Amino acid sequence: MPKLKTRKSAAKRFRPTGSGKKIFRRKAFKNHLLQHKSSERTRRRLSHIALVSEEDEKNVRLMLPYM
Repeated sequence: MPKLKTRKSAAKRFRPTGSGKKIFRRKAFKNHLLQHKSSERTRRRLSHIALVSEEDEKNVRLMLPYM
């Protein structure tokens, strides 16, 4: 069986939780064009780490075979 390649872009975006059962992700819309976004939105809502939804988790695990 050949070795499987990891999608490097996905490896930089996702990481497993401590138990390895769920996957963490960063929230979107916090990189640029921030001058019109409120501090409540950027600091309070977008700064938190979120979990990947169960529907998308299968696709993420396919991109990261050794996670």
